[in-house]
Amino acid sequence: MSEGHPDKVCDRISDAILDSFLREEEDARVACETFATSGMVVIGGEVGLSDQEKLKNYMGRIGQIARDCIKDIGYEQEKFHWNTCHVLNFLHEQSAHIAQGVDKDGAGDQGIMFGFATNETPELMPAPIQYAHAILRRLAEVRKSGAEPTLRPDAKSQLSVVYEDGKPVGVSSIVLSTQHESEDQSSDDIRAIVEPYIREVLPDGWITDATEWWVNPTGTFVIGGPDGDAGLTGRKIIVDTYGGAAPHGGGAFSGKDPTKVDRSAAYAARYLAKNVVAAGMAERCTIQLSYAIGVSKPLSIYADTHGTGELADAEIERAVARSMDLTPRGIRTHLELNKAIYERTAAYGHFGRAPEDDGGFSWERTDLAETLKKNA
Repeated sequence: MSEGHPDKVCDRISDAILDSFLREEEDARVACETFATSGMVVIGGEVGLSDQEKLKNYMGRIGQIARDCIKDIGYEQEKFHWNTCHVLNFLHEQSAHIAQGVDKDGAGDQGIMFGFATNETPELMPAPIQYAHAILRRLAEVRKSGAEPTLRPDAKSQLSVVYEDGKPVGVSSIVLSTQHESEDQSSDDIRAIVEPYIREVLPDGWITDATEWWVNPTGTFVIGGPDGDAGLTGRKIIVDTYGGAAPHGGGAFSGKDPTKVDRSAAYAARYLAKNVVAAGMAERCTIQLSYAIGVSKPLSIYADTHGTGELADAEIERAVARSMDLTPRGIRTHLELNKAIYERTAAYGHFGRAPEDDGGFSWERTDLAETLKKNA
């Protein structure tokens, strides 16, 4: 999904609000949900700052944060425009019953979280989702630069990848639907615009004469974004992770501060799985963590190397437990998650991204590989 997909618009607004609270106070509590439709954005959920008066005054900024997101994404349509849409704010103070467990360093919720890594791409991600994201990021770049002025923000991509001996070697079909400027533009016109960028992103030799192309297969796609289809935070959890190549615990990420293990423990599980693969301990690895609300230590740690491990899965589990403090506070400290680093995650995947100097995508580092090997 591109950043202009209705659900991704909502993820972006929720994470931008989260970042704004974390800039104010690194221990801010945020569980923010956004709904968007024609001409309207509705924001709700729970937030908390240590200074209640500051919290009350801060609520006045929420509408402008939402408008800034919509403007940056590029929506200036008649029925969804950053400057004219209604923004309704129903955020309220965090429940004291939830806070009582989290304040004692417990998990912010119960649940099971998964992380996954595979050596089939340099980013240690499944190839179909990694390259589908890369295509949409590239199209967003040329749209925003003005190189392709007839493209609009809403878009989706999907790849069917051919594997030989467990490794990706080509693409059998490419599906791309992108919003565009005019009803006079046909599917062939849109393909002529996007095909060079798709070829630029995919590895050499992956596209052949046998590759099927499905570009805007329904024809016209002018009405897009929340005007064409309502959006909601947290509705694209598989797009946010591994594209269906691995399990998902069910919890969404966007709009949640890092005391919520739905987010922070899923990041930790990805970090651990990626480092297991980076250490050469397995070609593929799934890590599962489970938590109970108000309880600090994980209830279980489970590893599955899918038959590719260089040592027993149980030994990897023990190495993982020795190598990282997996309490909610330990995860936040190790990965430096109490920073305003989340708005950038809201589109093009939370995983398979490059770690950034300010701490963004810290869970994509491979700095734990040597520690895991020592502890295995």
